[in-house]
Amino acid sequence: MFESQGCPYCELWKEEIGPIYPKTAEGQRAPLMMLDINDDLPEGFNIASSINYTPTFVLLDNGQEVTRLAGYPGDNFFWGLLERMIGMLPEPNTEGSS
Repeated sequence: MFESQGCPYCELWKEEIGPIYPKTAEGQRAPLMMLDINDDLPEGFNIASSINYTPTFVLLDNGQEVTRLAGYPGDNFFWGLLERMIGMLPEPNTEGSS
């Protein structure tokens, strides 16, 4: 999640979704890292284009952008959109598990 200081939608996301996100199946499949929009990208992150709005949620697979959601549409829409995004990820490698 790219955020910026003073972003009211970032704060709303943190209030409505932030506390429960890591406890959900979605949060387990797509762990969240919060980055300031003005900071350099962590090494190994490759995104398709610059981030212009906050919050912007960028879903990565092995450091490569798969898809993104610009803005926070509220908790009623966020979960459905996130589910679609996660559906774009390749299936996790379950080799060796029963």
